[in-house]
Amino acid sequence: MTNPQADYDNPWKEALEQYFEAFLAFFFPQAHAEIDWQRQYESLDQELRQVVREAEVGKRFVDKLVKVWQRSGEEAWVLIHVEVQSQEDASFAKRMYTYHYRILDRYSQQVVSLAILGDENPTWRPQEYGYELWGCQVSLQFPIIKLLDYEAQWSTLEASDNPFALLVMAHLRTQATRQNLEDRLGWKLRLVTGLLEAGYSEDKVLELRRLIDWMMALPKELELVFNSEIQRYQEQRAMPYVTSFERFAIAKTQRENIIEILETRFRVVPPALVEDLNQIYNIEILKRLFKQVITVESIGAFQQAVAQGKAEDAEEEFRESY
Repeated sequence: MTNPQADYDNPWKEALEQYFEAFLAFFFPQAHAEIDWQRQYESLDQELRQVVREAEVGKRFVDKLVKVWQRSGEEAWVLIHVEVQSQEDASFAKRMYTYHYRILDRYSQQVVSLAILGDENPTWRPQEYGYELWGCQVSLQFPIIKLLDYEAQWSTLEASDNPFALLVMAHLRTQATRQNLEDRLGWKLRLVTGLLEAGYSEDKVLELRRLIDWMMALPKELELVFNSEIQRYQEQRAMPYVTSFERFAIAKTQRENIIEILETRFRVVPPALVEDLNQIYNIEILKRLFKQVITVESIGAFQQAVAQGKAEDAEEEFRESY
């Protein structure tokens, strides 16, 4: 089973674009409280690209630059950087300083620099940059948020309706399950079913689920399990029963998913196995086979499981006919 590369940067960038006010409310409530949200904020992507291009040395990232209005009526520029790295970056604080002073120098605007640290090193917490020589002193202090700190606030995250609570949970559990993708599947199911229960609009559910899918990458066979379980969950929530026609359609989808996993794992699937599988209509038996196909050691062992399931299905059909 392949281990797909998790994508942290793109979901964070997308979330910052879609939910900027919610971002500040969740992570930096003081800044949020002092901004006049009745006045429209403005994304300064072009200005940011210019600053990055001029200041770039090697590969550097700055995620968001936004113009806001303070309640006092003054303009302020908010520079946000999301740093998702697996190890300490010695140049990070200097990079924050460099972008800060270049924006100040180029546009003569007050700049507030904020950082989100999504790495896995609990002791790495850069919050300032500066130096002093011969009586000359230069420094910048900037607020940071360490995502690891939210592990101790998990119940608060689950109770929050802020989209960034969900993103933080997805981020932390993606990191924690790097070596255990079955656990990642379980956490992804938990987060998405919680999202479906949250009462969001359809558009918001789709957007947030897309961010989770993006970040919590699963191998193809586990992604099929995930989609099947979410489909079953939605069907159960939507109606108290399923018609015979719908059960037939669900069984057909389950069989197709099982065959696709077999082809992914073993490449060649014996026609006799496919024929036996197509004669099973019991959804619970197919669900059992669906779980078995993920971990079964050989195609022969799975053929035996299908033969047993086929016999159980025929026996149940016989009982129901009498």
